[in-house]
Amino acid sequence: MDCVSPILDVVTRVWDCTAKHAVYIRDLQENMDSLRNAMQELKNVHEDVKGRVELEEQRQMRRTNEVDGWLHGVLAMEIQVNEILEKGDQEIQKKCPGTCCPRNCRSSYKLGKKATKKLGAVIELRNKGRFDVVADRLPQAPVDERPMEKTVGLDLMFTGVCRYIQDEELGIIGLYGMGGAGKTTLMTKVNNEFIRSSKSFEIAIWVVVSRPASVEKVQDVIRNKLDIPDDRWRNRTEDEKAVAIFNVLKAKRFVMLLDDVWERLDLQKVGVPSPNSQNKSKVILTTRSLDVCRDMEAQKSLKVECLTEDEAINLFKKKVGETTLNSHSDIPQLAEIAAKECQGLPLAIVTIGRAMADKKTPQEWERAIQMLKTYPSKFSEDHEIWDEDLIFLWIGEGFLDGFASIDEALNQGHHIIEHLKTVCLFENGLFDRVKMHDVIRDMALWLASEYRGNKNIILVEEVDTVEVYQVSKWKEAHRLHLATSSLEELTIPPSFPNLLTLIVRSRGLETFPSGFFHFMPVIKVLDLSNSGITKLPTGIEKLITLQYLNLSNTTLRELSAEFATLKRLRYLILNGSLEIIFKEVISHLSMLRVFSIRSTYHLSERNDISSSTEEEEEEEANYSRKDDKAIYLHEDNKALLEELEGLEHINWVSLPIVGTLSFQKLLNSQKLLNAMRDLDLWNLEGMSILQLPRIKHLRSLTIYRCGELQDIKVNLENERGRRGFVADYIPNSIFYNLLSVQVHLLPKLLDLTWLIYIPSLKHLGVYHCESMEEVIGDASGVPENLSIFSRLKGLYLFFVPNLRSISRRALPFPSLETLMVRECPNLRKLPLDSNSARNSLKTIDGTSEWCRGLQWEDETIQLTFTPYFNK
Repeated sequence: MDCVSPILDVVTRVWDCTAKHAVYIRDLQENMDSLRNAMQELKNVHEDVKGRVELEEQRQMRRTNEVDGWLHGVLAMEIQVNEILEKGDQEIQKKCPGTCCPRNCRSSYKLGKKATKKLGAVIELRNKGRFDVVADRLPQAPVDERPMEKTVGLDLMFTGVCRYIQDEELGIIGLYGMGGAGKTTLMTKVNNEFIRSSKSFEIAIWVVVSRPASVEKVQDVIRNKLDIPDDRWRNRTEDEKAVAIFNVLKAKRFVMLLDDVWERLDLQKVGVPSPNSQNKSKVILTTRSLDVCRDMEAQKSLKVECLTEDEAINLFKKKVGETTLNSHSDIPQLAEIAAKECQGLPLAIVTIGRAMADKKTPQEWERAIQMLKTYPSKFSEDHEIWDEDLIFLWIGEGFLDGFASIDEALNQGHHIIEHLKTVCLFENGLFDRVKMHDVIRDMALWLASEYRGNKNIILVEEVDTVEVYQVSKWKEAHRLHLATSSLEELTIPPSFPNLLTLIVRSRGLETFPSGFFHFMPVIKVLDLSNSGITKLPTGIEKLITLQYLNLSNTTLRELSAEFATLKRLRYLILNGSLEIIFKEVISHLSMLRVFSIRSTYHLSERNDISSSTEEEEEEEANYSRKDDKAIYLHEDNKALLEELEGLEHINWVSLPIVGTLSFQKLLNSQKLLNAMRDLDLWNLEGMSILQLPRIKHLRSLTIYRCGELQDIKVNLENERGRRGFVADYIPNSIFYNLLSVQVHLLPKLLDLTWLIYIPSLKHLGVYHCESMEEVIGDASGVPENLSIFSRLKGLYLFFVPNLRSISRRALPFPSLETLMVRECPNLRKLPLDSNSARNSLKTIDGTSEWCRGLQWEDETIQLTFTPYFNK
């Protein structure tokens, strides 16, 4: 046994070793399959990682070295594995006939061993392919080249700007001029051709500021350029972000290029170090206003003028192109004439030049020039239109039909208007109005006619009368705009077989000829607002295809029963002096969606007039003979509410509610409350406390002549039935959309403390409230994070003789632009401190005596606000 044991041990060891190595031969097929499957899994992971990398690279990111090495490693591994698999498949095919034994055990053994080892390597490589991050930001170029076409007429200005940039004493440089004059193009040229080649700056940062100027948005643009890491940016306050920016920029010679600045931007709040001769940095800005250059403390302001005549002609011909200019010998001279009509405005020159690039006959050019000469540059340059009037016209025309609700269409309309301002096609007017520069208006009308055919849009200028021969041209018109004061020459009724839109804008036009509206078989839009009509023109009731009608701001007093025939009407806007609507007229307008009657609270004023003309007295006498078939809007108008409630499609209502019974009807109708957008409350007799209901979409509220009213309350319950302050600051709160509040002739009203729960309020007017001593009274218990009046732009206080306080504590007023005070002799202190309205305030309007009598906490605050007092 002593001899046998060693022998058995040796045999066992040999067997173990042999069996272990025999596995490589025996399981060759299985190992090859395992390797093939593992490689496929690795390739799948490789494709996923590669896809992530390519997506990040499209976003201007750069793959990490680790990921790049892994991707190349997978490709190398695939080559190695394929070689093993190919040899393995060949070896498996070489078995001895009729057996499972390989012909060459040594070769099979080597392949089996290699496959097993490679399988482990493939699995390990696959496991390494789980990357959280596959790419990093590319390092920013010090100066980004911006897209720009070759410029014309900017060389002199360019040279001047470059010279000022080199002046170490000038830290801030302003470029100002009218919209479309080429300010942005000039600054782009400076960026591309001077700053990029200059060695004076380490980094250039371009920021489109627009408005409202947002410190946060400007900071984000700068942060992206400076590659400030996420851990120093995310969840940081505005001040902390400013510090992060400051710490990077203070060590660099930078140039900050601020495009489209409309108001002062506080560079210190952004984190931009003040440019000076020590740090040799610069800030260059473009704006339309010299005042903005001054507000930004620019040491040098340059006006970007329109092009000279020669420059305009050269730029125009460049946009038209040599092919068109050479297509006929007359066209070069005609091109010069057309260029002169653009009055040197680059935007008009470029736009019209491109539009004429395919016009290769003298006749086309002559017609275009005639149209440019004819269009209404005689209209006053400051002709303005309310934003909302314009948007509702677009809605009536069907331009915004793709939206599910009127609110969505209005939001899109406002977005379009802001975009048109951004590209210099619209300019800001007074309040919420817009206007066009006369050259841009001419260009727009011309382009519209070119696009739709030169007869489809006709505009009749401000003339005293229209001749008969002109009317013959209207027959083909799809859209007609009349600004004439008389149509008396039209003795034969005109025909408008194709007319879709008719707009009349003339205070002098009081009547239309008989039969004027009889032949408009397809008309959809009729706008007679701001015309001189005193009664509904004969024949309007025949416009059965009409969908949009605006009779606002006329002296029309009555909507007669014949109006009920307009059954396709969807939008009816009657803002102005309308006093009577006959019963069952509105209820017959079964398709009506929008109904608006605004600004009629002055009707009751006639009872206060102590003297009047004989003509007015006769009119009043006729008016006093009431018709029981009529609804009188300045009296109890409960019947009108009932008719509106019965309309299936009504979802937008703006109107006065007169009397307690009418108000109670509104409270009892959830449909009307949901539809209400602008609400005027008049003559709520006997009501001392007004409890405002939930009106989610309400935009403006006017309370007028409620003699007993002392207090106004709001329901603070949110949608879940919980009371709280924070809930009233979310977009679905009950008063989130309320932008304007006006209170008139409320002699017993004590305060307006309820306004602290109106987060979006922009305009507040208080008129003839004799008992009011405070606007915001006791606000104790209100959380400090409730930003009172944070969006208020205009505050108007007229004839509030006992008013002593607007607020008991100073308010930040971050949006306040105008404070106007009249006949408030006891208001001696304003809720302002050195941090109030820092970037927004434009004027404090009051009498000189009132301004001098104001009391201030300290001299610093007084000096801060003194420049804003009207002179």
